Amino acid sequence: MGQYLPLVALMVLAIAFGGLSFLASRLLAPRRPSMAKEAPYECGIVPSREPPDRFPVSFYIVAMLFIMFDIEIIFLYPYAIEAGALGQFGFWAIALFSVIFFLTFVYEVARGGLEWGPIHRYRDLRADAAMVSAERTTTTTIRRVGLEGRTDRATAGGADDTPSEHEAA
Repeated sequence: MGQYLPLVALMVLAIAFGGLSFLASRLLAPRRPSMAKEAPYECGIVPSREPPDRFPVSFYIVAMLFIMFDIEIIFLYPYAIEAGALGQFGFWAIALFSVIFFLTFVYEVARGGLEWGPIHRYRDLRADAAMVSAERTTTTTIRRVGLEGRTDRATAGGADDTPSEHEAA
């Protein structure tokens, strides 16, 4: 027990220092509350609305994915060190673990757990098919901006380097 005495003494001193500092700041600090002091500080940005009461579930899903990656690394590292000693049983055990891990990750990606943008609605392909017809070509659907009033030679791309009399003036 004597070997732990310095550690216990240091722990008691640390707790006493923390407690006394907290008590002294409570007793001696001036109290002048104001709206500016009580407002949340967000890097100089004035909050325009109250924060939501609950975080979206996608935050927790990403946190769980991060933990899953950590657990996979924790299990893969010892296998990588002792792969020869574990043999075929170790290989198939880690392969099964990796397959299960990969399937859960694919499921989460398929569910849209990593989609952070606005919600995307699926497009109706039948409505898109109605917009496409044989009569529509690039000359009928593409409007060339800035070419109004030019000669046909300039719009066809066949203009030479000599300026026309309109450009020379």
